[in-house]
Amino acid sequence: MKGLSLVNLKIATTIAAIIIAIAIAYIVAVPSMQDSQINIPESSINKQISSSPQVQSVSLDEENPIKIGLLHSLSGTMAISELSIVDAELLAIDEINERGGVLGRKLVPIVEDGRSDWPTFATKAEKLIVEDEVSAVFGGWTSASRKTMKPIFEEYNHLLFYPVQYEGLEQSPNIIYTGATPNQQILPAIDWAFENLGTRFFLVGSDYVFPKAANEIMKEQIHEIGGQVLGEEYRLLGDTNFSEIVDKIIETKPSIIVNTINGDSNVYFFKELRSRGITPQNIPTISFSIAEDEIRHLHAKDLAGDYSAWNYFQSIDIPTNSIFVENFKKRFGPHRVTDDPIEAGYTSVYLFAKAVEEAGTDDVNAVREKVKGMTFSAPSGIVRVDPDTQHLSKVVRVGQILENGQFKIVSSSEEPIHPIPYPKYKSVDEWNAFLDDLYYGWNENWANPGK
Repeated sequence: MKGLSLVNLKIATTIAAIIIAIAIAYIVAVPSMQDSQINIPESSINKQISSSPQVQSVSLDEENPIKIGLLHSLSGTMAISELSIVDAELLAIDEINERGGVLGRKLVPIVEDGRSDWPTFATKAEKLIVEDEVSAVFGGWTSASRKTMKPIFEEYNHLLFYPVQYEGLEQSPNIIYTGATPNQQILPAIDWAFENLGTRFFLVGSDYVFPKAANEIMKEQIHEIGGQVLGEEYRLLGDTNFSEIVDKIIETKPSIIVNTINGDSNVYFFKELRSRGITPQNIPTISFSIAEDEIRHLHAKDLAGDYSAWNYFQSIDIPTNSIFVENFKKRFGPHRVTDDPIEAGYTSVYLFAKAVEEAGTDDVNAVREKVKGMTFSAPSGIVRVDPDTQHLSKVVRVGQILENGQFKIVSSSEEPIHPIPYPKYKSVDEWNAFLDDLYYGWNENWANPGK
């Protein structure tokens, strides 16, 4: 802070030392998922994030806490993406506790590792519900993890907040979907790419339900607008060999590559593209699961010029986002970045807290009813929970990757788009049959088991 006197500087230094001591104690109980600097800011559940963090003494009911589960992949191929979501959820929890908790009760996170393994997600979800008796769970990234958890939450009539964009084709009373549906990400992105990058598409993805379903939707869209699909290829989650796929890309010469690869396989895919001379200048790539946090591991200069489609970018210039980014970097270090799933995870915790406050209880049924129709001033802008589908209305954005790892926003819907979980190209029954074919074709798995 500029203009501090020497006395004030000493006082600030003393306060900082106290904060660090408190933070160290916190880390022992619930460690951050990555190396971090700790600075717990104040926030508001009902309006927006506060820009004036203050150290204050808050009396919380710690004898009767509200326990919530955080269930993401802290290890395995998906850890590259999911670790930072946990950090964002922990940040939101700390902010809420700093301002007095929820109904005067302390939010207490119980963190579990899904290990990038879908049956583990189901097992851990059941543990959080039955043994830990959490009031809600915030978790997942891949649709395989979500679909494996879904029957558990429905069996126990519990509540999952799922923070990642996905293929749609689903609607559960036990899930609040805070990521994008197809009409809020992949479909408008294909329209934009057709108008701005070319008409010849090559689809590449990981071999599980999200890329398979997303590409089925996008093929319908591409056909409808008069484009061509020149190829469609998949590799198992965690695969590192993309030479044959790149051979086919070189052979077919598409205008654009559409990428639904997830996890650290992206490192090897883009390395293969660049080693074979494919760059954003000759064949650009638009990705649906690469954001600022993944770019930290992918060498931003090598990706500069390519594109991603999301609802949130760190570069969004609105007050709620400026404050969120500032607080996140203060807590975890200036080298850290925010991105769409990070923001959605953070927003999810605030939606839950606001619903509990309004319901006057953390009872699952009461919270679910209160969250329906709820609005929140999130870092991405105003979001609203659609009461019919329990998905959020969100702004659609396309960004071009810059050399500093941030995005230049090249397209925006400006206004929030209403969620449509089931695209128009098939009936609900037809989409369900499509998903059944995938599931049983993978021996009752939501991802190709590779066996």
